[in-house]
Amino acid sequence: MTFPPSWSTFKRQVLLMERPRFFSSNLFPFTFHLHVPTLPFKMFASLKAATFTVIAVAAGKALAETHTISFTNNCGYGTPTLIGEGGVVLSTGGAYTANGPIYGAIAYLQTGGCGFNGESCTMVETTLVNPTTAGSGSSTDITLIPPHSFSVTTGFGYYGVCAPAGADCNNANCNTAFHVSTDTYVQVACQEDNANLAITFCD
Repeated sequence: MTFPPSWSTFKRQVLLMERPRFFSSNLFPFTFHLHVPTLPFKMFASLKAATFTVIAVAAGKALAETHTISFTNNCGYGTPTLIGEGGVVLSTGGAYTANGPIYGAIAYLQTGGCGFNGESCTMVETTLVNPTTAGSGSSTDITLIPPHSFSVTTGFGYYGVCAPAGADCNNANCNTAFHVSTDTYVQVACQEDNANLAITFCD
C-alpha cells in the first residue's frame, strides 16, 4: 500500500525543486509553480559587466599613450640628436614617436664638438609620461651644468597639450637653464596625457 507523503516531506521536495518547476500529483489536483526571483543574477551580471568596462577603459588608456619629439634646425649646420635610456640613439633629425612613456631622453645639436651625451653643448633633458598621480607627468629642461656648456641657442615647447609651455636659452648666462643642480625652477612640467615636444635650434 502506498501512503501519501507527509506535508513536511512534500514541502521540502517543493522547495528543493529547480526553478521554474511545475508540480502536480494525483493526491493534489492542482499545480504548484515555484518562482525564484532572478534579480540577484541580473545584479551580478551588471556588476561583472561594469567591472569589465572599467578594466577595458583603463587598459585602453594605457595602450593609447603616445609621445612625439620633433626637431627644427634653423642653424644651417649640425645634426639634431636624440638619445634614450641606455644610450640608444632614437633620432638624428627626424621626429621620434613612442607608443608609451619616454624616460630620461636627452637632445642636442651635434656640431662636431659635442660628446655622445651632449658634453660641451647645450642640452635638453626630457621625460614624457602620462601622469598617474598629481605631479607625476612630463618634465623638460635645458642644462648647462658642466661638462655641458652653451653651444647654440636651444629651445623647446610642448604641443598638442600644455602649449605654449616651454623655454629658450640664447646665451651662456640664460636664466632658463640649469647651471647648478639646485636650479630646479627651470624645469617645465606638463600634467596632461600624451604630451609632445618640439625642440628648436637657433630659434
